[in-house]
Amino acid sequence: MKWHPSPNFGPRRTGQSPSLIVLHYTEMTSPEAALRRLCDHQAEVSSHYLIGRDGTLWQLVDEAQRAWHAGAGTWQGRDDINSRSIGIELDNDGHSPFSATLMLALENQLRDLLSRWGLPASAVIAHSDMAPTRKVDPGPRFDWRRLALQNLAIWPTQPGDPARPLADSLDTIGYPPAPASDRLRAFRLRFAPGHKGPESAGDRAQADAVARLCHTFEK
Repeated sequence: MKWHPSPNFGPRRTGQSPSLIVLHYTEMTSPEAALRRLCDHQAEVSSHYLIGRDGTLWQLVDEAQRAWHAGAGTWQGRDDINSRSIGIELDNDGHSPFSATLMLALENQLRDLLSRWGLPASAVIAHSDMAPTRKVDPGPRFDWRRLALQNLAIWPTQPGDPARPLADSLDTIGYPPAPASDRLRAFRLRFAPGHKGPESAGDRAQADAVARLCHTFEK
């Protein structure tokens, strides 16, 4: 791991500690370009970590501090995501597959973070999850199922109930209030990549299955 300090951070508010890990993509051409932006005090953005396509891991902000990566949004009814999360930027242009070396480095980092902070797999979320009206990263090319197979994220393995209203399931999972179309898009980016069109029975069944899984982690 390489230390590359960013000036863009502050104290976590109200004594909070990390309870979420938020994954992003840089949507830039290189990790060097991302580092320049994440360390530019005028840009006022940062993250705790950046992972390059070749697997290089940079730390920009100490985990005890509040990095400026999430912006406005909520998850499970709570705001100020920056104060209660660790942000990881992934070197990806938003259109290409995520490299194998990047995914391996991410898996190692998530395994370490979840263990050290005592967090469940459900604590790993997408930027688009907590900000469905603004963000789409890490996008439909990101392999959430791969992480879930290693207990580094969640993915349902049991069928859900297609009769349960989608909005109820999305509320249970933690999606913030937003137009129904934005919430459906965010959910599909995470759990049904490539699916388009109006809400379907498949969406409702998948969302119910995810909601049941989240409830299991909360017990």
